[in-house]
Amino acid sequence: MMRGEVDLKQKDTLAAEKDFGKAIEIDRYDADTWASRAILRLQQQRYKDAEADFDHAIRLSTRNSGVYINRALARYHQNNLRGAMSDYDIALDIDPNNFIGHYNRGLLRAQVGDDNRAIQDFNFVIEMEPDNMMAIFNRGLLLDQTGDYKGAIKDYSTVINEYPNFLLGYQYRAQARRKIGDVKGADADEFKVLKAQLDKQNGVDPNKQTADNTENNKTRKKSDKNMNNYRKIVVADNEEGEEKYKSDYRGRVQDKNVNIVPQPMFVLTYYEKHDDVKRQVNYYKFIETLNNQKVLPSRLIITNEEAPLTEEQATKHFASIDEQTAAIVADPNDVNKRFARSLDFYLVQDFASAIEDLNQAIIIEDHFFPVYFNRALIRYKQLEYQKMEKEYDLKAGPGEKSAVKAADYEMVKRDLDKVIELAPDFVYAYYNRGNVLSILKDYRAAIVDYDRAIQLDPKFADAYFNRGLTHIFLGNNRQGIQDLSKAGELGLFSAYNIIKRFTERKE
Repeated sequence: MMRGEVDLKQKDTLAAEKDFGKAIEIDRYDADTWASRAILRLQQQRYKDAEADFDHAIRLSTRNSGVYINRALARYHQNNLRGAMSDYDIALDIDPNNFIGHYNRGLLRAQVGDDNRAIQDFNFVIEMEPDNMMAIFNRGLLLDQTGDYKGAIKDYSTVINEYPNFLLGYQYRAQARRKIGDVKGADADEFKVLKAQLDKQNGVDPNKQTADNTENNKTRKKSDKNMNNYRKIVVADNEEGEEKYKSDYRGRVQDKNVNIVPQPMFVLTYYEKHDDVKRQVNYYKFIETLNNQKVLPSRLIITNEEAPLTEEQATKHFASIDEQTAAIVADPNDVNKRFARSLDFYLVQDFASAIEDLNQAIIIEDHFFPVYFNRALIRYKQLEYQKMEKEYDLKAGPGEKSAVKAADYEMVKRDLDKVIELAPDFVYAYYNRGNVLSILKDYRAAIVDYDRAIQLDPKFADAYFNRGLTHIFLGNNRQGIQDLSKAGELGLFSAYNIIKRFTERKE
């Protein structure tokens, strides 16, 4: 069986088929062997044969959610939607937090007209991943279908804010706005679509992504961010992520494929999301002094729960850019004015201009640590957006691509090194640097930074959470679960769901 897996890694499907067949002859009562051959047959698009192998695996191991998830995929490809939904039901009974199970069941429920229960599935997905734009868009379509036009408009707007060139979002929002009598808003959306269509005719197409809807492309990888694929069934990026192996090694592999993301980076900004269960107030004396001096237009806060701007706030910050520009012309050596304008640029998503202002601020005053802190955060966000948009794809070979990414993240790290040099007790710099070190795969150094952050602030839930995930990734499950438990005690309740997922993996 292990040789069959190696064959599969090397894309030698004929040898893999032969080895899995031999393994089944030797031991017909090993569920993993049947499941492995079934995965191979899924890849070969032999969906009926795959389903038969999954049937054998299920008879031998009835509580393996991954096998039901994969059999659902085989059934879906044979247009057996009811059978696929039944498998998702069973998988979710075994593993209630299975992302793929909820997302795909939501899609299938929508296809058969079970709109209200489809909405429930997408609500669950969005609770797990609040920034999952495809789930939000699908929920918007369902809310629209069930008559909740305002809820639909809210979801469409969230997606459009994230993907401003996603024309289908404007089309559906225009229809929903017209249904509630918002003629002006509908006209604006329809004009946007019309202008884009005219631009496309003239050879200007900002939205170059299209969906491949051929029979062989009814699914998408979970990491796929192409909004045009919003109706496609999701499959794991790594097929092993949905299999349940018996050995300890295989268990650790599966654990690492669980859809878990670390807590985000902190930033200095003016806005944060409203949270009914606020964990703690993020405080630092220098920032409080800056606020008391009223050198910035608004109160500066430290947060990793940023709120998107309303239209009114965006207008305000565009106007503030003009005001700060006039102030900078009058006094070009005022670091606070440069920093203030960089915040305006950052909030309206003009990252390049924000970084240029921060560069100039450093020239004026190279000991003002907030400029290094925010420059690190903005550079980090630029890199994350580039990864999502796959801007590096096809531009470099694998080795060169990796080196470019590492070098760019090193720039982020250097800014955080400077913050720590200037403000060695600024806990959020250690935390952010820990996140960057994790991206650079220097996990043990990341743990050292999380350790320091927790030493400075023993109630820092986010640091416990991320240190816990890092420990688990390194195989230190006991320490990881202790940290996640502490994060939960401190108000980061999503940590409990992760603990449950790890502690319930044993048969």
